Amino acid sequence: MYRSSGMPGHLIRRLHQLSTQVFMTRMREAGFDLTPVQFAALDALSDRPGTDQARLAQAIGKDKATVGAVADRLEQKGLVTRQASTSDKRALQLTLTPAGEDLLEKTAPIVEELQKELLPGLNPDEYRQFIELATKAARAAGVVAEE
Repeated sequence: MYRSSGMPGHLIRRLHQLSTQVFMTRMREAGFDLTPVQFAALDALSDRPGTDQARLAQAIGKDKATVGAVADRLEQKGLVTRQASTSDKRALQLTLTPAGEDLLEKTAPIVEELQKELLPGLNPDEYRQFIELATKAARAAGVVAEE
């Protein structure tokens, strides 16, 4: 075993790789062309319609350029609309289309179900503990909002 194999950063990166692989596999099996970041964007927009790209980037933990590209792709797929903000003409507000709402409704149960595959080997108590500890660390780091 090498030094970094037990370090949090390495383990987090490996679990992220697993998470992405499982997500993409399950979406493909269900017949959907959707990435984890696209799903996160749709999910955030369903909660806050009309969010501008900068706030969406903050909400899903991505940089503005990445969210711009994600918004482009979602718009091309007919899942979101973009329009200039009434308060700031430079800002583009994003809103789910009916197709975006439908896709989110169809894929959310798949995403819920695949969560069980992301932490194999943990029993239900260990799974809950992992979520609690990860949430505590993410909040302390300021990368997720307080509830």
